[in-house]
Amino acid sequence: MLATTQTLVVLMLTTTVLANGNPQVPCYFIFGDSLMDNGNNNHLFTQAKVNFPPYGIDFPDGPTGRFTNGRNTADVIAQLLGFDNFIPPFATAKDMEIVTGVNYASGSAGIRPETAQHLGARISMDNQIKNHWITILRLSYLIGKGSLFETKKYLKKCIYTVGMGNNDYLNNYFLPTYYNTSSVYTPEQYAEALVKQYSQQLQELYKSGARMFGIFAAGYSGCTPGIMADFGMDSCVDSVNSVVTLFNSRLNATLNDLNNKLLDAKFIFLDTSLEYPNDMNIIEPCCPVSSTAGKGQCAPNVVPCSNRENYYFWDMFHPTERINVIAGKRAYETLSSFYGSKAIALSNDKETGYISDT
Repeated sequence: MLATTQTLVVLMLTTTVLANGNPQVPCYFIFGDSLMDNGNNNHLFTQAKVNFPPYGIDFPDGPTGRFTNGRNTADVIAQLLGFDNFIPPFATAKDMEIVTGVNYASGSAGIRPETAQHLGARISMDNQIKNHWITILRLSYLIGKGSLFETKKYLKKCIYTVGMGNNDYLNNYFLPTYYNTSSVYTPEQYAEALVKQYSQQLQELYKSGARMFGIFAAGYSGCTPGIMADFGMDSCVDSVNSVVTLFNSRLNATLNDLNNKLLDAKFIFLDTSLEYPNDMNIIEPCCPVSSTAGKGQCAPNVVPCSNRENYYFWDMFHPTERINVIAGKRAYETLSSFYGSKAIALSNDKETGYISDT
């Protein structure tokens, strides 16, 4: 689906001007998979890690474990919220760094604990929540004077984004060689079981103090070069997308139920768009992919395409920074009810969709 240049060309976002110069919320916590991972998998024994070139070619610190050429979506949201630094990964976050938030996301992670176990170690949603409790205990001594009650009062002011479900399809349901879920569940039954488990996990975060949630829909994986190659097609695989759509529809309905059940919390559904700028290559990845390492990832130390701003996909499954900026800006705007009254201005100053901090 093509969008007009006017609606989707992303302009360079300058500093968000705030009345007091502080971020629009005190802290931002991130849960998810490789679309949000910023280094948590680097020291795990797994094929799902990318702390090597050409990943990070457009990121100021080079390869950090982000599954793209530059910033990921969570980085963009953090910048738009006004944080001076990117939210640190749980694996390396220390001391007062955690006061402004922590990124728990892990490449290949899923809602289900067995998801992507064939790739090696990963931090499932359940374990990301356990890691968050470790952070909460640390925060209780840093800012809560040893009190979990006081710490939870602080956490109620923070934004939480969660993006799970992609790998429960890509690295579970669609891989019958390794997993039996597709023989145990119909697509409808799997979506129901998956969302039920996800809902319980989100309610665990609520119990830990979270109140402001942005929940990303699962991506339309049938449009990734990886899935299209598997099916021998050069266009989106509708049969795959239709299964993912069942999950997203049920997730959206469940978030509405949670909003009615947990009246002091707000769950916002962050939809995934099939729109893209007119000048994008949406079929091929920007980097030459590996035939031996993690499936669909860039081969180490290869030279990627030079016109990265014209590519939707960085590797066979992950978008380029340009697309992450579009997704991050859209998510930020959708979450405006969490911060909107504090923002004075948002300005754009460059007519280009390609953004790099280098």
